[in-house]
Amino acid sequence: MERETINNIKTLGIDMIHEAKSGHSGIVLGAAPIIYTLYANHMNINTSDANWVNRDRFVMSAGHGSALLYATLFMAGYDLSIDDLRKFRRIGSKTPGHPEVGITPGVDMSTGPLGQGIASAVGMAIAEKMLEEKYKFPKEKQYKNKKLIGYRIYVLCGDGDLMEGISYEAASLAGTLNLDNLIVLYDSNSVTLDSRTDVTFKENVLERFRAMGWYTDTVKNGLVINDINKAITKAKESGKPSIIEIKTIIGIGSSLAGSNEVHGKPLEKEDMEQLKTSLGISNTPFYVDENARTYFRSKIAARGNKKYEEWVNNYREYVNKVLEGDSSKLNILFGKENPADLNGIDFELKPKESTRVSNGRIMNTFIGEVPTMVGGCADLSSSTKAYLKDLGDFSIINRVGRNIFFGVREHAMGAILNGIALSGFRTFGSTFLVFSDYLKPAIRMSALMNLPVTYIFTHDAINIGQDGPTHEPIEQLPMLRAIPNHDVFRPADGTEIIGSWAYILNSRHPNSLILSRIDVDNLKETNPNGVLYGGYILRKEQNNLHGILIATGSEVMTALKVSDELLKDYGLDLRVVSMPCRELFLRQEKQYKDSVLPSGVRTIVIEAGSKLGWEGFVYNDNYLITVDHFGASGTKDEVLAFCKFDYETIKNRIISLFR
Repeated sequence: MERETINNIKTLGIDMIHEAKSGHSGIVLGAAPIIYTLYANHMNINTSDANWVNRDRFVMSAGHGSALLYATLFMAGYDLSIDDLRKFRRIGSKTPGHPEVGITPGVDMSTGPLGQGIASAVGMAIAEKMLEEKYKFPKEKQYKNKKLIGYRIYVLCGDGDLMEGISYEAASLAGTLNLDNLIVLYDSNSVTLDSRTDVTFKENVLERFRAMGWYTDTVKNGLVINDINKAITKAKESGKPSIIEIKTIIGIGSSLAGSNEVHGKPLEKEDMEQLKTSLGISNTPFYVDENARTYFRSKIAARGNKKYEEWVNNYREYVNKVLEGDSSKLNILFGKENPADLNGIDFELKPKESTRVSNGRIMNTFIGEVPTMVGGCADLSSSTKAYLKDLGDFSIINRVGRNIFFGVREHAMGAILNGIALSGFRTFGSTFLVFSDYLKPAIRMSALMNLPVTYIFTHDAINIGQDGPTHEPIEQLPMLRAIPNHDVFRPADGTEIIGSWAYILNSRHPNSLILSRIDVDNLKETNPNGVLYGGYILRKEQNNLHGILIATGSEVMTALKVSDELLKDYGLDLRVVSMPCRELFLRQEKQYKDSVLPSGVRTIVIEAGSKLGWEGFVYNDNYLITVDHFGASGTKDEVLAFCKFDYETIKNRIISLFR
């Protein structure tokens, strides 16, 4: 029944695409034998418990092949119906255009942007190694060969995934860390959307992976199930991360087989009819061969149920004997954690300190109490200060180290953090703010998947000076703030950093923390609880409210100083509002927002970055004291003067607005 099952997966997939009038037929027809072999013979899953913590993970990195995945999951016995398949690519369905975690049972990651899947799978592999080591049975004889955690991560990728640079960033790290629980199945059909790959992609992929420390293999004919099966078996035994190049023909069986035309569109009606006839499948739309479905499900269940029962027994024994009945110590495996409370942390603020240094000290004060938090830097921990002291470095010889050295791989870092977060952890990654551009696609995926990833960006403004405009961020803050389901915190000092973390550690979505390199005053006026509102009154006017200064980050101390001087010298009575998180402030009740920023009062914004997004807070652009052109190379004071953002210029601009 192997061939019948594969053929039914194919026809269900092309029926879905035909019904939606949209989709990718080529991969459905070309890669069906690959995904069938994996699920029928290797994946340890339980379709009745789709989120079983010790299941093997599957990542459809070639996310445009979603119809192939949904058809396979339906045939495998997941909670999907024919009606769900009929609603492919429709709003509110379980079968969206590209796979989305939390929407479709059996989907372990949202994919679509090529390269993100394979890179995040590296994160999943890191997480598995951490969990496997953390929750090992003792070495006593009675626990011999028992495992609580031990699963593999499988990836289906195509030529497009391997052209994207992120895949090689991540693969290089996977080889360095010897992640032997990761197996990539490479659907090698030599075709992309526009052309054959010999126009754009001539390197020997397997030689490149071998150079990165991977085990490699080739299946010359992607129709031969036995060869695919043997190759996966050998990969599992290789002791290295593995990639298997499986030669396929895109759109095989259709009149467009082997051409780029079949990559991204439905088949014509006549072509569908002849294809189904040649495959021996009824031409009835969404026909299901019940014998094939029963056969496929029984193969999966025979292996998966046994593994599941074995794990349940191991879990009970681990809890009862190793943990002496305290199952709460396994909360991380089930996405549970205790609410974080930073009110009682013992942290000494220094009178003057950069927020990157304060943050590093603060993190090392509380991270030990947050066992789910792991992360690292893109070769910049000495600059960003985001390093967890005394908690070890993840490596081949230390699988429980909570610091990860990502190397100079910002894009891969973001995607890897997503993969680790998908496995139950909170994660953080750090680099300079200007390099957040490298991370943008991964941050967007964090937000789409609702993952608790914290991005720590330092060197936040033009005042870093002599590194020049390549390192001086201008447009990055509005870019980050524009990402839905993602909050951006730019704290003024250590107190506001504590408030930022108090929010971040109790949220389930991604956040960015923006920090300074220059020293700032730790202000007596700041309040960690005020940060929870996104913006709050830092200094209230003394008598008559003449105007409001809104500032973020290191500009808050500037605003306070200006307000003091203007009251003393000119009688201008200005309220100062710190707004560490604009998105959070805008989500507050109108009554609160009006109490902080009453209508009819002149409001001035001071921020060392682009004005984009601040327009709604002011009467016109004259009230935006921002930086809207690239910086320059020079000393801090020279660059501030060049950008007309030095203290005297800011003060004089404010004075001019009240004349």
